[in-house]
Amino acid sequence: MTDQVLIEVCVDSVASAVAAEQGGAARIELCSNLLEGGVTPSAGMIAAVRAAVSIGLHVIIRPRGGDFCYDENEIGIMQRDIATCKNLGADGVVFGILDTEGHVDVDRTRQLVELARPLSVTFHRAFDMSADLFRALEDVRATGAARILTSGGEQDCLQGADVIARLVQSARGHITIMACGGITHNKVASLIERTGVREIHVGLSSTVASPMRYRNRRVSLGKAGQEYHRTQVMDEDIRKLQREIALAQNTAKSGNRLLRTEPS
Repeated sequence: MTDQVLIEVCVDSVASAVAAEQGGAARIELCSNLLEGGVTPSAGMIAAVRAAVSIGLHVIIRPRGGDFCYDENEIGIMQRDIATCKNLGADGVVFGILDTEGHVDVDRTRQLVELARPLSVTFHRAFDMSADLFRALEDVRATGAARILTSGGEQDCLQGADVIARLVQSARGHITIMACGGITHNKVASLIERTGVREIHVGLSSTVASPMRYRNRRVSLGKAGQEYHRTQVMDEDIRKLQREIALAQNTAKSGNRLLRTEPS
């Protein structure tokens, strides 16, 4: 592990975006409604985050929760949202489209990639929901997207680590493989060593209590019942992740030096 590892942090607020930057992240993925895996944030949110941070800002383009097979109306919404992101100063967009058989919808994905240029495009974890990850890798490459976000088709990054490593090898540097899936301080060194990824995507959010003193416990406005707490990224958690990565890299470098100086 000799190259710097880029950290992308998933955020859903200005406060989390600022914390990610202060913690040393290189990029954020901005979403709304993380309870459904993230959907497209409002124009107001995109503008506010862009004004608050200078690191890379990638915005998820997902018109709804659920599956990733979209009708023409939804594709039209995605096109408009991409144009909004370009106008508001985003550096990239994040989306994924599958067909009914679970394969990458190459034609429509390529159309959105072309529309997004010069923004960088990440094909998100719709990839992990595809029927064949290695076919999907080649299909996403054919669309012109810059990177793939994946947990190796598993819920957890370490469960999918062997597949992620094979995807990195199969990509041969033509497209970036960015690992995700429950990456924590305790897992990151093993993940990087086992897979060789140079980009990771993390959440690392903490529960924050609402400042509300009056609370009506009889009513819940959402399915998750989260009116009186929220989640937020903390800068110290990003710093801790950075330290774990640096420690693992230094250990790897020291080991390499020892191997080179051992007599044959």
